[in-house]
Parts: sequence; C-alpha cells; structure tokens
Amino acid sequence: MELNSIKPAAGAKHAKRRVGRGIGSGLGKTAGRGHKGQKSRSGGYHKVGFEGGQMPLQRRLPKRGFKSHLLQFNAEVTLTSLARLGAAEVDMLVLKQAGLVGQMIKVVKVINTGEIGIAVKLTGIGATAGAKAAIIAAGGAVA
Repeated sequence: MELNSIKPAAGAKHAKRRVGRGIGSGLGKTAGRGHKGQKSRSGGYHKVGFEGGQMPLQRRLPKRGFKSHLLQFNAEVTLTSLARLGAAEVDMLVLKQAGLVGQMIKVVKVINTGEIGIAVKLTGIGATAGAKAAIIAAGGAVA
C-alpha cells in the first residue's frame, strides 16, 4: 500500500448536488427553489421561530420559573452512604476525599434515606430533621 493509492471506502463519498446547471441536470432554471417568494431569493429567509409576522409562540407564552446558579455548589449525602463511609467524625474534607461529593461543593446536607447504625459526628454539615433524629438515635451528634 502506498499513500497515493489510499481511497475512501466504496459508498463513503457521494457527489454534491449541483443546482442551476441547465435543463439536463433536472435542477436547472429555478434550481429546485420554485417560483418567487422569500425562499426563492438569494439571502432571503427568516429567523428560527418566525411565523410570518404573527406573534411567535415563544413570545406568546409567559416567562416562568427560575433556577439558581448556586445550586451547582450544593450536594446531598444519604444516611446509607454515611454508614458505608464508616468514619466517626465527618466533615466536608472527609466527604470530598471519599468522593461522596465533588470538589466544587460548598454546602452539604444529609438526607434521611436509608438507615445508619454507627455513631457519626457531623461538623459543618447540615441535616434534615429526619436525618438528624436518625443520627442522634444511632448515638451520633450534629454540630
């Protein structure tokens, strides 16, 4: 095999459609654009969502809702994952090193999903009311 003999696989390439090149091509004269109108002109077309001057759908519907950009810095940790971690004292650094939360996370909250059987002391981490009750019942503490 030589560099000058390399070819693409059969059927991988196909000829570009050449429009406006005479009657015999099948796409002569109007070049497949039909007669008159905005879509037949060169450079003439409308923007996405344009409805011919009618108020477009995206402007007829009301704006609604809000998503805080600060949410990307929040994380949740379940009671099950805390039990699996097996650490007596848990803070943000321990969770990041264990890979339970991402490195960019600033706020962590423990949620009441699953069970916990070991005593865990939380420092600098929030907990829901149910999770707090479960941790205290297991002999732990929430600071």
